[in-house]
Amino acid sequence: MIIATLHSDVALYFFYVFKTKIMSEYVTKETFEKMRAELQRMKGVDRPAASRAIAEAREKGDLKENAEYDAAKEAQGLLEAKIKQLEGIISTAKIVDPSSIDTSKVAVLTKVTITNMATKKTLTYQIVGEKEADLKAGKISASSPIGKGLLGKAVGEIAEVQAPTGLIKFKVEDISI
Repeated sequence: MIIATLHSDVALYFFYVFKTKIMSEYVTKETFEKMRAELQRMKGVDRPAASRAIAEAREKGDLKENAEYDAAKEAQGLLEAKIKQLEGIISTAKIVDPSSIDTSKVAVLTKVTITNMATKKTLTYQIVGEKEADLKAGKISASSPIGKGLLGKAVGEIAEVQAPTGLIKFKVEDISI
């Protein structure tokens, strides 16, 4: 159990280092404040609760055969990894002011109306950072295949997106805030 936890913690740490050191998260001021509040809750409420759970489990006896203790330690490890990940995202986050966005090309926080060239279906998405992505709400991540393909395109240009089903072409119809 301890080795599996160690491996998952190491994997999460390297993901955290890669994600936070190489990529920045583009967010609105509102999302940035939500992330800061979530981090404060994790540090101020969840971390002490995890410590209490470990202490309570420790009081129940032999730690070698204490599943409750193992589970509490694993939960604490996952919480600490999430805290580190969120701290990294916050430290590299780039707050985007919607009023400063140039709508001549697709950029983070723009709304883009596109037409699938094969099906002629028209869709509208807002390009957002990973933390704000919500396909049901029409928000796609700038780092998603479609997001990457659309970034920098102007009205009338064709974006080619490599999908699992093959190459999909989208025509940019409109860009707005």
